[in-house]
Amino acid sequence: MDIRTLCLGILTMRDATGYEIKKVFEDDLSHFYEASFGSIYPALNRMTEDGWIACKAEAQDGRPDKKIYSITSAGRMAFMDALQKKPRKDRIRSEFLAMMMFSDLMVPSRIAGLIDERLAGLNAHLKEIDTCMDEAATPNVVRFLRGFGQAMYRAERDYLEENRHLVEAQALMSRAAAD
Repeated sequence: MDIRTLCLGILTMRDATGYEIKKVFEDDLSHFYEASFGSIYPALNRMTEDGWIACKAEAQDGRPDKKIYSITSAGRMAFMDALQKKPRKDRIRSEFLAMMMFSDLMVPSRIAGLIDERLAGLNAHLKEIDTCMDEAATPNVVRFLRGFGQAMYRAERDYLEENRHLVEAQALMSRAAAD
């Protein structure tokens, strides 16, 4: 799904500001989809122009008006049509994995540091999800998404712990050959 479709989907759940939509991306969708304000707001503007969403301004004391977006019937139809399409193949984009591709050009301590940082980040994500999973009022669909994120982070952590020796050993051999 593209950013517009996901924003429409979020608006099927409730009216929201751009900030509230961004929070959904940061909280519930963060395990598999990134979106910045720089992509959310252009999508909202385009969908407003297309008649898929409506925007109303709500006055705030001492601050700019808050824009609240709601889905229109045309937007709901567009979203329902999008749900009927076959999802595209998942794509993984990872700077970490790209760096590991060239690990034989790094000193072993750099590789170990990158892997250790990655493991620390994964453990932090898992701890955060574990805390959220304990919330009793969490809807099942959110529990499903968080559980999927948990499974992915655990699998990556386990893989790194069990296989880090492959890139670390390669770096040692490349260093030895260069000396």
